[in-house]
Amino acid sequence: MNRRHFLPVAATAAAGTGLLGYYAWDQAAARTAQRQADAPASPLSSAQLPADARRMLYLASLAPSGHNTQPWTVRLLGPYHWIIGNDPRGWLPVVDSTQRETMLSLGAFAQSLEYAAAHFGYQCRWQILATTCQSPEVLDVVLERRPGPAYPDLTALLGRRTLRTGFSSVPIRPADVQQLTSEEAAHCHFLPPASEPGTYLTAATLAANRDQTAHDPAQHELAHWMRWGSAAVQRHRDGLTASGMGITGPAGWLVRHFYDSARVLTPAFRAQGLAMAADQLATHGGWLVLTSPDESVPALLETGRRLARIWLRARGLNIAIHPMTQVLEEAPGPAGLGQRLGLGAPVQFVLRLGYVESYAAPVTPRRPVEWFVRA
Repeated sequence: MNRRHFLPVAATAAAGTGLLGYYAWDQAAARTAQRQADAPASPLSSAQLPADARRMLYLASLAPSGHNTQPWTVRLLGPYHWIIGNDPRGWLPVVDSTQRETMLSLGAFAQSLEYAAAHFGYQCRWQILATTCQSPEVLDVVLERRPGPAYPDLTALLGRRTLRTGFSSVPIRPADVQQLTSEEAAHCHFLPPASEPGTYLTAATLAANRDQTAHDPAQHELAHWMRWGSAAVQRHRDGLTASGMGITGPAGWLVRHFYDSARVLTPAFRAQGLAMAADQLATHGGWLVLTSPDESVPALLETGRRLARIWLRARGLNIAIHPMTQVLEEAPGPAGLGQRLGLGAPVQFVLRLGYVESYAAPVTPRRPVEWFVRA
């Protein structure tokens, strides 16, 4: 969210208006979400989790997730044998009632882990355990020292971030689309911004943003994951932050000091958020739509992996990726959107693309390894 939209609202917040009932609700919700309280009393030993394994899991945790909920757990069966789990405290039950997005996030986590393991000279042997999107155990992974594809450069993995502003309106060049979707073309569909499907998707995304902005339960859920102040960011190490949403400068200072999660529920915030979405939708280089053969657990996990692969290629092309999920969370939804676009398959990701002059360093917080790993 940019300074132009947030300075007026932040100034109002500085005056001290409240919504005390919402504030009380928010504080209770925030206490529930404090997953760091589950951390072990003492750090995991090097025998339980060797230094390279710890580093690999941290790198895996850089994977994207909706509202940055980081819905993964890891249970250690051995130093290099783990169960990747599904943390219901990281679910979004209002906008993702089936946990479809959770499975996509766990797929991205798995792909990031595979890249990190290759960097340290390991290959991953996977077994899918989950039979539903709510299954507590999702993947069994064994890391083995054996020859395989190398991933020596972690620059893209460490530098991945969601950018929302600064997009060029120049359409993404066909050669860059091809490089971005290398070997993924069957499930990747680029829509130029001025094409009929591209203009439809822009209009449908704005309409879905409007619907979700008016949907009180969805806004409560968003408020639950907001981390405005520095203390909240350090306490939770997850969720959405001012800097992560691009609110910097004087506006960033004001919201960090005078906002609380209740502010998300005010009419002024909702209006400014919708105006921000309209601004974003007015400037981009096209849409990349990712589909899956079906909505089974294996298909969703693979689509999450596909997103991670594409995102890391995008950085080298100076292409920003901004997932805009509202059109999948509201009408027409994954199957309806796939049908409307003539794709013959459910849509799992709607990605707004745009060339940017440079990638700023990532600013989204991550939980320490001890917060999501258990022996």
